Amino acid sequence: MVGSRSAPEPSERPLLRKFDQRLNELIAALYPDERKRPGYARLAKEIRETTGGAISGTYLWELATGKKRNVTLEQLDVLAEFFGVPPEYFLNEETAERVNSQLKLATALRDSRVRNLALRAEGLSAESLDALLIMVKEARRVQNLASVDDHDHTTAPDGGPTGTSGSTP
Repeated sequence: MVGSRSAPEPSERPLLRKFDQRLNELIAALYPDERKRPGYARLAKEIRETTGGAISGTYLWELATGKKRNVTLEQLDVLAEFFGVPPEYFLNEETAERVNSQLKLATALRDSRVRNLALRAEGLSAESLDALLIMVKEARRVQNLASVDDHDHTTAPDGGPTGTSGSTP
């Protein structure tokens, strides 16, 4: 019977639980250096100036910390416009994953050395690219950095790269 169930706690609602996380991911992507990241009041002012939408610094802080979860469609649209993401980013897991992978790439490409490496690798054979990927993976391991999920380049079950040239081993 529907009437006998108790209302779910806000923490049991995945959409609400992830809104603050997704907002913080967008803020971090836009301002990767925490020391240069604006406060919520300044960020709200930037949002208002850029989009014309009304949002206060206090309300933005409450959304980012999970204290408030009652975002309106208008505010959702304003946040999406400011951060350059579709409104579905806040509401849909698949959209959020797709956008987050694009944000990771954009963040990585801000580093001129990463850009330079990518540009110099363009045109190399599949075998050479696979060798470079192995070297980067090993360098990350030596520096105790987390493994990077790479959906564009698969690895064989033994951990080695699969040929990207379309040939079979």
